[in-house]
Amino acid sequence: MAETSSLPAAGATARIAASLAARSGFDAATKLRLMADGRQVGWLPRTHASILRGTDIGLGAVLGPEQALGDGSVAVALLPGCDDFEARSTALQALARQLADAGHVRGWRDELFAVTAALDAPAVAVVERAAARFLGLLTFASHMNGIVDGAAGDPPALWISRRSPAKAVDPGMWDNLVAGGMPHGSDPLATLVRECAEESGIPPELARRVQAHGMIEVLRDLPEGVQWEQVHVYDLLLPPDFIPHNQDGEVSEHRRVELAPLLAIMSAGAMTVDATLVTLDALARRGWLDAGDHD
Repeated sequence: MAETSSLPAAGATARIAASLAARSGFDAATKLRLMADGRQVGWLPRTHASILRGTDIGLGAVLGPEQALGDGSVAVALLPGCDDFEARSTALQALARQLADAGHVRGWRDELFAVTAALDAPAVAVVERAAARFLGLLTFASHMNGIVDGAAGDPPALWISRRSPAKAVDPGMWDNLVAGGMPHGSDPLATLVRECAEESGIPPELARRVQAHGMIEVLRDLPEGVQWEQVHVYDLLLPPDFIPHNQDGEVSEHRRVELAPLLAIMSAGAMTVDATLVTLDALARRGWLDAGDHD
């Protein structure tokens, strides 16, 4: 189906749900609970654990012995011989580089993500962003629905963006107008304001008018590992004459879409999973889906 074709809302949302389900499988039985300082920081695929056990970074074992938990899952400690932030971070930098050199990790970013059990918990280490999904680490992101603030009676419309074909993750797919991973030391709003300027040319004074709408948690298997991400959701009302302009080369196209073509894009599976969830959240909150069709 062409991206710009339309479907009745009920038919589109059923297809969107099927597309999300097909792309959102997660098998906990094939994972180890990755622990640090007694708290879970990731879901490590067993196949990746085997790779890590065969990797020598010269700083002791990468993984500790497996331990069965009362719920039937199995836990393993990350870098059991390292007991402080700097030591763990140094070890993980060496590990990430070896994994990249061996072809297990791609899309090196020179950006550090926190290794942590929660957004409000102290990080136990930092790691190169490209290695986060290989390790199945909990990560954080900010996504924003760019909503056209039209006159009363105008049909609903959103701005969306297409990811650059050069991106390592989901190249060429449709995304929210603004979306970005949260580096260590940032927070959801600061991340969003920065990404607004870089991805869509939205000035900080406009970006700070966003409305926060909670968080959506994504947990799914991927070819490169696991996406375990807490996505912080924002809406921004944009002036009718606003036109986004990418500044960092990570967006290949912006498009202003009304409801029918937007539903068609999502039902065709042409939008990323996390962006689809964030978009549906906005449509449902604003009553732009038929009652009963957005469960």
